[in-house]
This record gives sequence, structure tokens and C-alpha cells, in this order.
Amino acid sequence: MRRFNATRVSLLTSVCLGSLAATAPTVAQDDAVSGFALEEIQVTARRRTESLQDVPIAVTAFSADELALRGAADITDIAQVAPSVTLEPSRATNSTLTAFIRGVGQQDPLAGFEQGVALYLDDVYIARPQGALLDIYDIERIEILRGPQGTLYGRNAVGGAIKYVTKRLSDEPEFGLKFSYGTYDQMDVVAKGSVPVSDTVRVGATVASLNRDGFGENLTTGEDNYNKQILAARASVEFLPNDALFIRVAADYTNDDSNAVAGYRPYPGAFSGTPVTDSVYDTYAGATQNASTAAIGGNNEVTSKGIQGSIEWTASNSVTFKSVTAYREDYTESVIDFDSLAVDDFDAPVIYDNEQFSQEFQLLYTSDKLSGVFGFYYLDASAANDFDVVLGQLGRVAFGSELTAYTGGTVDTKAWSLFADVTYDFTEALSLSLGGRYTNDKRSADVFRATYLNGNSPFFGNEDAIQLAVSSDFEAERTFKDFSPRIALDYKLSEDALVYAGFSRGFKAGSFDPRGANITSPEVEDGFAPETLDSFEVGLKSTWLDGRARTNIAVFYSDYKDMQIPGSLPIDTDGDGTNDGFVGTVTNAGKAEIKGIEVEGNFLLTENLTLQASLNLLDAEIKEWILNGENVADQREVQNTPEFMSFVGLTYTTELSSGTLSINANWSHKSSIVQFETPVPEIDQDAYDIANASVVWTSESEKYRFGVHGKNLFDTQYKTAGYNFPTLGLENNITTFYGPPLTVTATFEVRF
Repeated sequence: MRRFNATRVSLLTSVCLGSLAATAPTVAQDDAVSGFALEEIQVTARRRTESLQDVPIAVTAFSADELALRGAADITDIAQVAPSVTLEPSRATNSTLTAFIRGVGQQDPLAGFEQGVALYLDDVYIARPQGALLDIYDIERIEILRGPQGTLYGRNAVGGAIKYVTKRLSDEPEFGLKFSYGTYDQMDVVAKGSVPVSDTVRVGATVASLNRDGFGENLTTGEDNYNKQILAARASVEFLPNDALFIRVAADYTNDDSNAVAGYRPYPGAFSGTPVTDSVYDTYAGATQNASTAAIGGNNEVTSKGIQGSIEWTASNSVTFKSVTAYREDYTESVIDFDSLAVDDFDAPVIYDNEQFSQEFQLLYTSDKLSGVFGFYYLDASAANDFDVVLGQLGRVAFGSELTAYTGGTVDTKAWSLFADVTYDFTEALSLSLGGRYTNDKRSADVFRATYLNGNSPFFGNEDAIQLAVSSDFEAERTFKDFSPRIALDYKLSEDALVYAGFSRGFKAGSFDPRGANITSPEVEDGFAPETLDSFEVGLKSTWLDGRARTNIAVFYSDYKDMQIPGSLPIDTDGDGTNDGFVGTVTNAGKAEIKGIEVEGNFLLTENLTLQASLNLLDAEIKEWILNGENVADQREVQNTPEFMSFVGLTYTTELSSGTLSINANWSHKSSIVQFETPVPEIDQDAYDIANASVVWTSESEKYRFGVHGKNLFDTQYKTAGYNFPTLGLENNITTFYGPPLTVTATFEVRF
């Protein structure tokens, strides 16, 4: 088991004590003495606009301009900066998100598994991870809230929440174009514009075409591996009939037509003898042109779209009503080549089909001493997945024909909740926040699994399929109810320092595994249990050195119970001693403890030079995991959770040629992680470092901006995901996916 490193604990303690000591003598000084100070950051973490330093919650915020100057491409970039956050593309995808915060997240994008980290697009909860890896354009800011979020937001979030906030339209015409060209023939174009149609109506739209060749090559098909081909658009109409009423209707569309991504094999093919590729980005995967995926034409495409309407009515100086109505859907046809070989040893055509409708009502109240939010939330969502697991070589050896295991599962959710969070100011310095949430989640499942010979299953168009056995065929439903409280006390030591302590509970309802085999394991029909997380947190937020320094520190302890751990196990369906399929398995691990320290700092070293730093130390340990009556916790670890993460960035700005030149260099470090709860050295990642640099010039009028951005400057090879199925098929199927190599991108932006 991993333990706290004494040197790192000493370092963090020194940083914490140093910021405390520095706060006392400087907070009372006037910012005017220095003549310059850090810009104040505004967030809406508590559903009202306030300074980041006044929010008694661990929050990291990124403005659009800050992200643009660093050349951030999508939301995974911010995981290098934000403490205790891991954001990666899911296995074999470009746009499906795997998110973890403080050891809480969800690895599997299948139906039935809700994410542990909630993603919001303009207050709309995105229920499924497909299409959730959002590219950064047309935004105002991104906020990351760490720890359980349920009393302030529409949907429960056990680990935390990511808020993607787009801009409101201007009352003046605005148009802009941004071009990017980089290594691997990256070619991005983003066009946006908005106009006020009248004094009360504004319209706007943004279109983005994001393209790049692959980091590697498919040596079988000749196509690119790890390429990018995305078309995205957003449009909105805003109505402002008077000063008290704001109405917005917005729609978005994303189409990811990138090639199927296949992983790197650390071992040669055990049956075919295919050698290991020279590059970790290359592959021999042939599933896109094999008969195993012919039913979807070898296609790999994710389409997601949504429409939402929001109404905000300021009834008085104290009361505001808000309604957010949204519908979203996404559809995926995907090719997964588990073996990453030309042969059809372990191929899978996959279809995901998701839709959701949500309605949220909020009442926001503000007075001299009392402020808060009261809300109702409703979600009606359906998540379906259908896939064939084609074991072509094994079937031909054992049966003389391809062997296929089909899985079709739909999980429907109908949920409603009442939530409230209020803050009462006893004095100008002392405040108490109380929150609570009642949740009612109903889950319904319809699951069918069967094994076939002679190619694909009937679902994928094979009328000649011969059914061997049915392993699952059931319908079931369960309702989960819960009340989750929150309490926090904060005290202003001065105008520039806030200390807080709080408790909050996170809840995630149980569900059903659409891959479970109820014929051999009838308990699958009962589904898996809910999980809860009790989080205790204390923090200090301080601004010092006459406003030139800002440090935020959070120390937390989480008691994680019945944590939902999905996985897959190879099975022998006919008892001949050979694994010829796999079955889903979900474990409610009895207990885990996660504790840590997080430090974030911004320092204006001179009027031109800024230092940004963050680091965290996490101790995540599974305490109870019962397997066959024995506690095997000492053989398990919390996935995707580095013990140590750090970030240091320097930004220098100066006037140059009637404009401003900004030079940024940053470095991030992550210690080792395991991809799954049981370590697998071939796919787990050792500690690694990433270095980036950017040079950006902005004209004085801000009409023009030129930039050059280098990412992963030392060309570090690091693993982001993997598959571990050594006993399924005949080829020892272990594959690993890697993050982007060294890239350099030039950007040009013009605003009208």
C-alpha cells in the first residue's frame, strides 16, 4: 500500500505554515501601496456571483483568457493544474471522458454506471460520458469543485463537479476567427459571431472544425491512429424584455468522426506471432475492415447534441427565480479492437444510444444576513449499449466458426430531488451554511446476453447466427432514496483571509450491470447498492503581500462506503476449460479512506512576472473488500489517483510593438497510478513529468492575437488507459493507450 512520503508532508506543512505566517502582517495593508495586485476571480460555485476567496469550498477556476494564453485545447488540459483531478479520454476514444476527483470517479462508459464527477454545461447536467470531453472554445470560464456537491446543484456528485460556463452575448456586434496549425498537420478553425437584433434580442453562434493527423499509424489499414476529426457548433438566442427578465435558448452539436483508436501491445501476438510495434502510437488493428464489425461498416463516430432553455427572473432585490429545461442525446458507433492485431481475435462493434430530459427550478434568496438557493430537479434518462464480442480465432479453432457473445442492455433513470443550501451571517466575519438534499432515483433495466456461432449476433444483422446459450435475460427495477446533509462554518480572520470547516455527504444511487449473467448468477437481477461518501474539510483562503499573493489550502478526509467498482471477468460458458466470453462484475467495496492536502497559489512577483503553483498529497486506501468471505483490501488500490501531483507555471508579460507579449512556461508532475483496483504493470503508469511553453502577442486593441504553443516538450510517453484480457482470445490481449507526444501549434486570432 502507498503511504504519505515524509519529505512531501514536511514540504506541504511548510507551505501551509508559511502562508499562514505571511497572511497576518500583510492582510491589513492597502493594495494601493504596491500599485498593482492580482485580479479578483469571480465564480458561481454557490449559485451566486462572488469572489473565489469568499467561497468556503475547494474551487479552482480558469478564465477563457487564461486558458487561451496557455493553449489549452480541451478540458483534460486543466487536470495538469487543478489539485487532485484526473481527466483523460476513455479507452479507444477522443471524446468520451474519464474523470476522477479526490479518488472518486468512473472508468466504464457503459449504461448503468453513472459518473462520480458531475459535468455541467451551463447548469445542465450531462448524464453520460460520451461526447463529454469538451473542447475549449466559446467559454467564459471553467470551474472545478472538489468534494461532494449535492445541495447546490441539480444532480448528485460524489467526487466533485466541473462547470463549463459559456459567455452571455454582448450588446454590441462581435465577430471572431481563430486559426490553428501545428504538428501532425493540425488544422483548427473556430468562427464565432453575435449581433443584437434589437434592444431586447441577441443572437450568436460558434462553429469549430478541429482536425489533426494521427500520432501513429495503423500498419494494417494504412490509416492514422490517434487522429482527430471533430465538427462542433453552438448557437443561442437571448431575450431581455426588461431589466428583471433574462431568457436564453441554446443548442449545441458535436460530431467526432475520428478513426478508432487502438492501443499498443507490450507483447507479440501469442498465436499469430505478430511483433511488437516500434512506436507506442502504432498498431496492427484490423477490426475496422474485419467481418466482425461489418454491421456498422467499421465505423467509429460519436454524435452528441442538445437544446436548453433557461429563464431568470429577478422578482425583487432579494428574490430570483430560475428555470433550466434541457434535452440531450448522443449516439455512438465504435470499433474496439481489444487485440490490436489484424486478425479478429478479440473484436467488438459497439453502439451506445443515450438520451436525457432534465428540468430544474431554483429560487435564489439574498438579504443582509441570509442568502441561499432552494431547488427542485427532475431527470428522465435512458442509456443503452449493444455490442458483440467476436472471438474469431478461438471460435474457428474450437468450433470451426467465429464465436460471438452479444450483450444488449438498457438502463432507464427517473429521478427527482429537492435541495437547499442557505448561509446565515451571524456577524460580518462569521457565517454558517446549512444544506440538505432528498433524492429519489428509480432505475429500470432490460438486459439480454447470448453466445452465437457463425459470426455476428442477430442484433448486428446476422440472420445465420447459431445461438449456443443465453447467459442473461431479465428485466428489473429498484428505487433508491437518500437524504444528504451539508454544514460549513467560515470565519473571516480579516478582509483578506477566510478560514472554514465543513462536512458534506455525497450519494450515488445503485443500478444494474448490463453485462451481468443472471442465468448463472441470479443476484445480478438485484443490481448493485448505492455508494456514499462522508467528507470533512477545513481550509484557508488568503490574499497577502498587498494583494500580490493568493494562497488557498484545503485539508480533507473522506469516508467512502460501498464504493461501486465495475469490472469484467473472462468466463468459460461451455465448461471446456477455455474462456470464451466475459461477464460484467460490480463490487460494492465495503470501505475506503481518502485523505489529503491541497495547496494552490498565485504570486505576482513583479508587475510583469506571475508565478502559479499547486500541489496535493493524497492517501487513498481501501479498508474493506470482501471476496469469498475474506477481506482482500491489502491487494486492492484506488484507481486513477496519484499520491502526489504538482504544478508550477511562470508567466511574463511586457509591452511590445503596440501590444502585449505573454511568455508562459509550466511543468506538472504526477506520481504513479493504477488503472484498475488490481495493479497491472503493463498498463499502470509510473510517475511522470510534462513541460509546456507558450508565447502569445496580443495587439493593444485586442483585435489580433498570435501565439505559439508547445505541449509535452520533452516528448514524455505516459499511459492514460488500457485493456487487460490476457486469457480472452488466443493472443495474450493486453493493450495500452498513451497521451499525446510533443506537439507545437501556431495560432492566429482576429476579432471584429
